[in-house]
Formats: sequence, C-alpha cells, structure tokens
Amino acid sequence: MTIFSLPSSTFVNRIIPKNAFDKFTNTKTKKDFTDKIEKIRWLNKLSFDTLNLPQGEIKEIQIFEIQLKTKDDISGILEIIDKSIPYPIIFIIRYGNEFYISTSKKHPHPTNENFSVLDWVFRSNWKEVENSDFQLKLKNNLDFIFDDLCRKISGKNNQNLSLSEIIEKERRIKELQKRKQQIESKISSCKQFNLKLELNNELNIINKELIEIIH
Repeated sequence: MTIFSLPSSTFVNRIIPKNAFDKFTNTKTKKDFTDKIEKIRWLNKLSFDTLNLPQGEIKEIQIFEIQLKTKDDISGILEIIDKSIPYPIIFIIRYGNEFYISTSKKHPHPTNENFSVLDWVFRSNWKEVENSDFQLKLKNNLDFIFDDLCRKISGKNNQNLSLSEIIEKERRIKELQKRKQQIESKISSCKQFNLKLELNNELNIINKELIEIIH
C-alpha cells in the first residue's frame, strides 16, 4: 500500500543500493546501513517534467521509501542521505505495517557543492499505514507542495506563518525544552534555598514562554 496517491508520471520505483552512500559514511554508519536497513527504494520524482507545475526555489522533490530490518532510530542515516542529495527528499520510513515521514529544509553548502546543509528536520510520529492521512497537495508549485507537507508534519498547517518562521519557532521550543531539563536537574540536586528559588523563577519564565509559543 502506498502512502501518497501520486500520478504515474512521477513514478521511478528504483532500488538504490545501500553502498551508493559509502563515500559519505564512516565504519559505524556504513554498518548501520547494513544492520538497520532492508531496502531503499526511490519511489517518485516531483518536478516540472513529471507534474507540469512551476518550479520555485525548489527544482525537484524526491520521495524515498526505506524499509527497516528493526524498528531502530535511523536519523543519522537519513542525515547522510539528505546531505548527499541537493534536492528535498521526503522519506517514508516503514517497518511492518507502520511508517513515519521525515523531510528536511536545507540549503547548498557554501564551499562544498557535494553537500547540503540541513536547516531543520520535520518528522511525523509512527502511524499504521492503513490509518495514514498524509497526502501531497499537488498545486501552485513545488515550493507549495513541500511547505504544505512540512506544515502538516509540524502540526502548524493552520497557522499564518512562513516555513522559516515555523522553523525558528520549533528551534526556540527545542532550546527552551533543553534548558528546562537542565534547570529541573539542577533543582533536584540543589541544597541551597536561595539558589533553588532563583532556579525555580527561571523555570517559571521558561514554562511561561513555552506555553505562549506552543499555544
């Protein structure tokens, strides 16, 4: 069962050998490709030629399906693949009848044309394939298709924000959550009343900002 219903003009359906990324790996990550991944399939190519939709900043979007041997974290593997290909990639990660979607906003490396720089990774939760509600809105241009999917994954598709603003918002949330964990850890081991009071005040400020950003 496919996740996206896409025109046959976009079909590629080609197996990508795992060793195709060997020049971007080290011994550990090469082993991860072997141990964790069953198969990498290039499913679709979205472009002007395949969809007859205008290009914008984005010239092509690739859709890769990765079948896992075990339900492990492969974020490091996805980063390697993503950095080695200049176009946005929509990854469909599958294990059994479950899947999640991951894609990254990225830009060209300023000094190395063989690499991309990842600005932010959008990743959905695991879902059962038959319960998938993900579809690509094939209209306007390629930028719209990609931005709309990122908004849906982030849960902010109803907010009047640009994708860059959503990324900045997500980055700030991540920073605050990390700082919150650090403060909570300090509070749990703090013996000095005055210092504990200061930490609690800082924690309250962070919690207030998190509530304002998230809601």
